[in-house]
Amino acid sequence: MSNPKLLVMRGIHKRFPGVYALKDVHLELESGEVHAILGENGAGKSTLIKVLGGIYSIDQGEIYIDGERVFINNVHDAQANGISMIHQELVLVPYMTVAENIFLGREPLKGGFVDYGKMEQEAQELLDAYEMHIDACVQVRSLTIAQQQMVEIVKAISFHSKILVMDEPTSSLSDKEVAFLFDTIRTLKSSGVGIIYISHKMSELQQICDRVTVMRDGEYIGTRIVRETSNAELIAMMVGRELTSYYTRTYQEPGETVLEVKNLSDGGMVKDASFAVRKGEIVGFAGLVGAGRSEAMKCVFGLSPLTHGEILVDGKPAQIRHPDDAMRHGIALVPENRKEEALFAVQSVQYNLTIKVLESFIKGIFVNQALESEIAGRYIRMMSIKTPSFQQLTGNLSGGNQQKVVIGRWLATNPQILILDEPTRGVDVGAKSEIYIIMNELVKNGVSIVMISSELPEIINMSDRVYVMCEGRVTGCLERGQMTQEQIMRLATADSNSVKI
Repeated sequence: MSNPKLLVMRGIHKRFPGVYALKDVHLELESGEVHAILGENGAGKSTLIKVLGGIYSIDQGEIYIDGERVFINNVHDAQANGISMIHQELVLVPYMTVAENIFLGREPLKGGFVDYGKMEQEAQELLDAYEMHIDACVQVRSLTIAQQQMVEIVKAISFHSKILVMDEPTSSLSDKEVAFLFDTIRTLKSSGVGIIYISHKMSELQQICDRVTVMRDGEYIGTRIVRETSNAELIAMMVGRELTSYYTRTYQEPGETVLEVKNLSDGGMVKDASFAVRKGEIVGFAGLVGAGRSEAMKCVFGLSPLTHGEILVDGKPAQIRHPDDAMRHGIALVPENRKEEALFAVQSVQYNLTIKVLESFIKGIFVNQALESEIAGRYIRMMSIKTPSFQQLTGNLSGGNQQKVVIGRWLATNPQILILDEPTRGVDVGAKSEIYIIMNELVKNGVSIVMISSELPEIINMSDRVYVMCEGRVTGCLERGQMTQEQIMRLATADSNSVKI
């Protein structure tokens, strides 16, 4: 008789007021398997793993681990059954050491006091066993995001977890850090750990995953063996249709230069950067993590002071010391970190969409609520935001819909220059396609877009031109016919003193 599957979730149902979040969902996991869960934002992926992790209780269905039925009503039940979760937003305590974080709440004791020596030794042994070159005695706040993620993995392993859930684990990692993470996952697989892997990056499936389960609108659609399926089939399962044109661009002859930046420096990351943007084009910015792309755009938008350089809008010098100055010049910025820099999570969708255009519907003490709702409705429709009502708390939306809200907010200001910093990070393929369509329509109507992206296929397929940065400097500008991943990476690792622009 064959061994029972490590995990079986069968007929899972979960309801919230007014919402059927999960409806008859199935999931199976083998020991030593990496099983991906794919689906658009709002498909139910996060709800399903929160059920498994004990954050939500199920309304109906069964869960089996190693062939035995289990009841998971809270996080303690999940941990007792060998289940650990690594969330997209890490939950470590920054001012505590690595060892203290790993054994938080279950520190080894000696004579009634914490045995720090034993705790640090055991933590270091775990880190060394998985070849994570991290000192167990340093504070977590001194680590990179990638290193913090490794600490989360070790913490999960220390619970002797046999089921590990990873939610968007590579969203903030460089290519080198991703490669190290994948090596760690392969080590975990070889020791028999089963891994549930949630990601929007289709390219990662072939590299690390064995099987993939697709969800749509809270329902189970199907499971496929990764090596026996294609991205096109998976996308069709996710969105309920084939995306025949994933990247949407209609190229046209750009107009006059609307934004020119000369020798920009911020006294730190950005060093003597120059670039120009013309009317009705998408200008991509590529580079490795820490290249200075976001920092340069924060200077342009007035979020960071520039110590040297000049900004010209429509050929005229622009004094931009504050975002209000940038907005008066028709510039808008959608930041990379929507949760910390853009989103009012405890406010409604309507509030978030209209907060930058209050003067449109507020006159003195009078609020034109009908006009406010009309503005919100316009951008909910334009961005295809999935929300049960205008008054839904934005923090309760899926990540992709939150991103659409932030983009919609800035579109409401009617910008002439729209800066998008990682516009599709953490967004599913269906929502990505919709964002690309909107970007294409905007440039057709004369809006100029600056797009910072770490996804080279996105840069190549959506940009008219691409500037590449390395160590705070612009190392090259490639026209549409010149863009290749190899050329971009050459410039992204180049010595700017040896490259002619």
